[in-house]
Amino acid sequence: MMAAPLLSVRNLTVQFKTDEGLITTVDNVSFDIAAGEVLGLVGESGSGKSVTAKALMKLNAGNTVYGPESSITLNLDDGPIDILSLQKAKDLKIVRGGAISMIFQEPMASFAPAISIGDQMVEQLLLHSSMNKKEARELSIEMLDRVGISDASKRIDQYAFEFSGGMRQRAMIAMALSTKPKLLIADEPTTALDVTIQAQVIDLMKDLIGEFGMAILFITHDLGVIAQTADRVAVMYLGRVMETGSVREVIRTPAHPYTQGLLNALPKLDHLDEPLTPVPGDIPSPLERPGGCVFHTRCPKFIPGTCDTARPGEVSVSASHRAACVAVEPVLEAVS
Repeated sequence: MMAAPLLSVRNLTVQFKTDEGLITTVDNVSFDIAAGEVLGLVGESGSGKSVTAKALMKLNAGNTVYGPESSITLNLDDGPIDILSLQKAKDLKIVRGGAISMIFQEPMASFAPAISIGDQMVEQLLLHSSMNKKEARELSIEMLDRVGISDASKRIDQYAFEFSGGMRQRAMIAMALSTKPKLLIADEPTTALDVTIQAQVIDLMKDLIGEFGMAILFITHDLGVIAQTADRVAVMYLGRVMETGSVREVIRTPAHPYTQGLLNALPKLDHLDEPLTPVPGDIPSPLERPGGCVFHTRCPKFIPGTCDTARPGEVSVSASHRAACVAVEPVLEAVS
């Protein structure tokens, strides 16, 4: 019998109450993350990646409405946890810094500016473990050292504004990992960093995956980063998953026109003089979601009367590769 995935998301729909009515930002999304696996979540800004990630920790705003069929299950050693049913702060501790930790895009916004890095790390450990203050400080220094912050025993008493961008991101990773989470959510952790620091942070995260054996949900708009870090990838557009599969399959043989467009927009090192080919048009506002396939307004393979009327089902490209597009040729599932 196959082991249950660490995290199972089914039919996740997230809406926000606004003056204009309910705005849908995530629409019927399903995916699994196995223990020790890295799942890349890719898409343009506004595709619903961060809202999906925050739903896993119930961090979306108070005006959030989840669909009636939505479920998020975290399978731990002592039993499954139905995350969307958690209401009290003490119950939510398990998914907010306990079994799930999150690295945000801009760590300066995550650290309190008037409290030292060390005090914030220690406070988190006191909240989520049975350590005393001395033990929590020692572990915090060890974690800062592990992520490559030199002279960690002195730097732990500094403030976020005294760290460079790359060091703040390393400190954020150290803080997220200090509780030894089962799942780490990395929300565009390299976007605000220069290229050399990006490479260092990616290498660091790959090392820590091997050392801690945790699963990672890696959110980015950069398919190049995903190619270096992820095992599987899910491509999102306007709140829906367009394509899922192994990184090798999705990047080498993309099936969905949107994924193909994202890959065509990347510069090619062997043809640097060629102009870039962007995905035509702009992502629509969630207030004006297109009917049928939400990508049809920008799709080069648009079929009038089909793509704009019916929502496409998932088509199997291979046993582990699926795409939601009527233009994709289905193949027989591999016989198990």
